[in-house]
Amino acid sequence: FNSFYPKIFIYQSNNRTRLGSRFYSSEPRAVTLIPGDGIGPEISNSVKEVFAAANVPIVWEEVSVTPIILPDGRTTIPPAAINSMNKNKIGLKGPLETKIGKGHVSLNLTLRKTFELYANVRPCRSIEGYPTAYNDVNLVTIRENTEGEYSGIEHEVVNGVVQSIKLITRKASMRVAEFAFSYAKANNRGSVVAVHKANIMRRSDGLFLQCCREVAEKNKDIRYSEMYLDTTCLNMVKDPSQFDVLVMPNLYGDILSDLCAGLVGGLGVTPSGNIGADNVAIFESVHGTAPDIASQDKANPTALLLSAVMMLRHMKLNSHADAVEKAVLKTISEGKMITGDLGGKASCSQFTQEICRHL
Repeated sequence: FNSFYPKIFIYQSNNRTRLGSRFYSSEPRAVTLIPGDGIGPEISNSVKEVFAAANVPIVWEEVSVTPIILPDGRTTIPPAAINSMNKNKIGLKGPLETKIGKGHVSLNLTLRKTFELYANVRPCRSIEGYPTAYNDVNLVTIRENTEGEYSGIEHEVVNGVVQSIKLITRKASMRVAEFAFSYAKANNRGSVVAVHKANIMRRSDGLFLQCCREVAEKNKDIRYSEMYLDTTCLNMVKDPSQFDVLVMPNLYGDILSDLCAGLVGGLGVTPSGNIGADNVAIFESVHGTAPDIASQDKANPTALLLSAVMMLRHMKLNSHADAVEKAVLKTISEGKMITGDLGGKASCSQFTQEICRHL
């Protein structure tokens, strides 16, 4: 684990020139930017400022994902956003609002389904200078991102009785299991734990486990074990240092990844990447839109900045990723110019400027 936030897959790029001790791409890459809602535009601007100061060879292509209602009543994201992602293959996304209630679609779920973003990757590692209850967290959760309880298959059986169907398929389970082991190898991780409740859901979680076991048999250089979800949560808060890479179905990953984020300070400092079919990947901040502080220059852009670092490593822009990551972590560790949620009094703009100063 040589870098704070790791590479995902290897992106091939032959257009490179050497300047000093760093390698720079000779041709800027277009990246789709979805600023998001609430504080999204502010933290997205922070990323753009930091990337400009670091001379990252990226051209931002900003798009909106405000949903469109189709004639049959279904919702989708605008064609411009779909076309941009299909063309660029790489995206960075701020937080999106999902209103609660009937008829309101989750845009995050829509994006995952539209681009078949089958694996969510959430590294959680303790940050120097930002003390929490734990100081030795260094783990990664990998969540199957397309099915499970989030398949959206539910109906009312009779009045007052609603049935929600959990969908587990061999295809999706094998795909995320193979990804987890490949990820572990690519990032010098020694073990993979499959998290499940197959003692209760013998067929659905049983199928997920069977796929993990088959992949484990082909990757015996990686230690493999299995653990119930409730036992994992218990052991996680007792001693998170015992975990390395964890792979799990959708709902469990949603819960456990947020639990792990709490170990290192919360969603405001936790990056996330979504890896999809056809080499599409969207990196995002997974915290909320914080409408109460929107447009007040109080937002903390750390989560989106570190997600952007993951994105750069995915694109094989490793020297740029190292520079941005180092500047962000140094700014936090110094503690002189940090936002309120990190224990300081700086604005988002001041925090961003301090990061740029360290580049």
